[in-house]
Amino acid sequence: MHLPTLRQLEFLCAVADNGSFSKAAEACHVTQPTLSAAIKEVEGQLGVQLIEREARGASLTQAGEAAVERARSILSDTADLVSAAQQAGAPLTGAFRLGAIPTIAPFLLPKTLKALRAAHPSLKLYLREDQTDRLLEALRARKLDAALIALPWEASGVETMDLGEDEFLLVAPTGHDLTDRTDLKSTDLLDEDVLLLEDGHCLRDHALSICRLPSKRGGADVTATSLPTLVHMVAGGLGVSLLPKLAIDAGVTSGADVDLKAFETPLIGRRIGIAWRTGSPRASEAKMIGEIVRGAI
Repeated sequence: MHLPTLRQLEFLCAVADNGSFSKAAEACHVTQPTLSAAIKEVEGQLGVQLIEREARGASLTQAGEAAVERARSILSDTADLVSAAQQAGAPLTGAFRLGAIPTIAPFLLPKTLKALRAAHPSLKLYLREDQTDRLLEALRARKLDAALIALPWEASGVETMDLGEDEFLLVAPTGHDLTDRTDLKSTDLLDEDVLLLEDGHCLRDHALSICRLPSKRGGADVTATSLPTLVHMVAGGLGVSLLPKLAIDAGVTSGADVDLKAFETPLIGRRIGIAWRTGSPRASEAKMIGEIVRGAI
């Protein structure tokens, strides 16, 4: 009995993902005839048509949908087998795919990477910066091994480890009245134009939640895509904002015409955490990386 190879299963999944033979071949870095021949061979082995060839692409038959579901499971289990075997040999050696959100990556990773290289010189780290939802989806899809995110964040199929807290400070244009307060409270922001990051950034949600601010207010239509941009908008007099101490310590406000002010009661806006897929064979390695990150916070 001839069984489909893992490469053939990859081709089948690629056609399902891309909806065409040409795009699937490009994604798999093979020629279209090579991919088409492999799919036909699989169909011959199984004795059933898996893909309907159409003028504008390709679609799965009912049998094809069932086959792709099983193929994904087989490919995933195979990847886990490889990871488990590598980890058994020596943890944190070879490739490790680490994600991080944009409000953590540029401020924490430089220190973390230096410590990781020193402790694990054989580790080959691949980094991806993205928003939380997409990082967690990549974890569940086994495209990442771990991700540095801000907590709290609800997510199914993912486990997390708390690494430390990150205080929020007020950032305002130089000379702003709020920076002279000796008893600054989050409620003092209710009458201010509070500038935030655009939708999709968890820092926005944490800032709104911790300060109990409505999602739509005076400055809500003016948003930034990054913390450096947010700082420049504040310096330009468009409003005030909240910045994580992690970014401030890394110099995000350096050279900007702004003042910083801590709240009377430290405003713990978020916690830094590392996440991994539930059941991942690399969970222990994710925790090891988390411990190194904790030392850099």
